[in-house]
Amino acid sequence: MVTSIMRLRSVSIMAVVALLLPLLGLNQASAAERLKPFELAYTTSGDMAQVVTQVEKRLTDHGFKIVGSYAPYTNAAFPEGETVSAEVIGVTNPALLAAAAETRFGGYAAVQRVTVTQVTSKGATQIQVAYTNPTYMANAYRLKSNLTDVAADLGKALGTQQAYGSRKGLTASDLRDYHYKFLMPYFDDPHHLAKYDSHEQAVSAVKAGLAAHNGGTSEVYEVAIPGKQQTVFGVALSGPAGNKCSGDQYIMSRIDFKAPKSTGHLPYDILVSGDRVYALAVKFRIAINFPDLSMMGSNSFMSIMCAPGAIEKALKEAARGTAAATATQHS
Repeated sequence: MVTSIMRLRSVSIMAVVALLLPLLGLNQASAAERLKPFELAYTTSGDMAQVVTQVEKRLTDHGFKIVGSYAPYTNAAFPEGETVSAEVIGVTNPALLAAAAETRFGGYAAVQRVTVTQVTSKGATQIQVAYTNPTYMANAYRLKSNLTDVAADLGKALGTQQAYGSRKGLTASDLRDYHYKFLMPYFDDPHHLAKYDSHEQAVSAVKAGLAAHNGGTSEVYEVAIPGKQQTVFGVALSGPAGNKCSGDQYIMSRIDFKAPKSTGHLPYDILVSGDRVYALAVKFRIAINFPDLSMMGSNSFMSIMCAPGAIEKALKEAARGTAAATATQHS
């Protein structure tokens, strides 16, 4: 009788363990699935221009199309006495464009950003080659695809040394419902920049506004999403007199203080969807790439308190196009 009871207890314990193991496995998998906004491909030294050329060749050799590039700052003074120069390369491919076409605002993810950042600190110079994590961005921008194939292709092209940009990372579900703090904007709380009579007119107005450098803006790239009335623009921000808080260098020299550098936060985006012109809420756009940024203190949101409004103002001025275009614009 005692032996039978012991056998029953042993069977019961084994059954409980058998039930718990899959749950423990799920928890471990969930922890492993925490995502970070950027991937460091590799570090190197030498001539930065040559590294940029090498990176561009690797990208095109692996099926990526370079849609534009720019240098947001050269020999800029950053925290801790660092001097930083950067080159941002916008890339896309058929998989990115197909995924972007599946959702209303998928165009924000149609271009991934590859960066070459030269950092000089205490007499030593390092060049960091990195890129935005497609899977992180796919979830942040609520795509149907998680873009793991694009992430794999970028890894083959450039390397996968270290995910970074957040200490703990965020799960896919966290990213799909992300906001920085209570009352802060979500992905689907965009800035409404302008409205026109047609998609074509909206695109033309934005192109004209960027060409005229309205608000200190410049076009880095323009990509139309196949099969949809949706076009995404990469926008460089110079931070002109009277609106310097909008500038790429102004912001990054205050909040991009960790290593490796999060240069892939740039450039900002304007999305034309149908006859309307949008931009991600700037507070969301900054927080999604700097999720660990503190609210107060040095190198915090408070250190760039003027930036969200200044960036929205600059993007809105670009979206309004030329004087001729704004004459036909709806309020």
